[in-house]
Amino acid sequence: MNKYSQISNYLQHFLNDEVKKTGIKKVVLGLSGGLDSAVVAVLAHKVFGNDLLCVKMPSHYSSQSSLDDADTLCKDFSLNIETASIEPLLKAYEDMNPKLDNLRKGNFSSRMRMSTLFDISARENALVLGTSNKSELMLGYGTLYGDLSSAINPIGDLYKSEVFELAEYLNVSQCIISKPPSADLWDGQSDEDDLGYTYAQLDKAMKLYVEDRHTRDEIVKIGVDANMLDMIIKRIFRNHFKRKMPVIAKLTSRTLNHDFNYPRDITL
Repeated sequence: MNKYSQISNYLQHFLNDEVKKTGIKKVVLGLSGGLDSAVVAVLAHKVFGNDLLCVKMPSHYSSQSSLDDADTLCKDFSLNIETASIEPLLKAYEDMNPKLDNLRKGNFSSRMRMSTLFDISARENALVLGTSNKSELMLGYGTLYGDLSSAINPIGDLYKSEVFELAEYLNVSQCIISKPPSADLWDGQSDEDDLGYTYAQLDKAMKLYVEDRHTRDEIVKIGVDANMLDMIIKRIFRNHFKRKMPVIAKLTSRTLNHDFNYPRDITL
């Protein structure tokens, strides 16, 4: 069986099982026109059909091509979609903060999108699906309580380069697969420009460091750029807090996330 056939089957079972455990039948996700949300949408549609709702949440920085790509995906796979623009929210905040830099603007946009999505999930009695891949999670390339938030994330253990390959297997629309990754958080924003390297370069180094557990010096000897590797290692540890629940000060004999630990799906 093809590697990505196995991964696709596993992730479909994962989504079905994890959503069923909650007693909820519907799911929602933010559809940006980018690769990650497209892959999650196609996987989720295979499991939930019309009980999946995709939500476009454009701002005045969203490229028309991204919106068109999201529409193409929905047409290709018969996905339910609605639009909930964050433009009025972002413009109001920009008016209040005329010195807003790109980082703050991007973080605010991401959090407004997730606030909107969680409100729609309450309206629909649906779970929010995450769309962050492992490359982003390891590097901390995401917004805490923004795009990193979700109830269930099916692709968080797939590196970005693997998400590309899974997208090819799933026949995701070529207009999405072929374009450079971007979150459209501000004019001209590009993921790989922000990070300084391509995902192919980053993923190769991260797999050696994270999966194979090679030391820094061993990886450099293999031929990986030392400056890039140092940046990766620094980001992995500097952004570890984004991958954890908030730390609770321990005052009692049984403290949440310290020694009061049960499986997430525990029942009486």
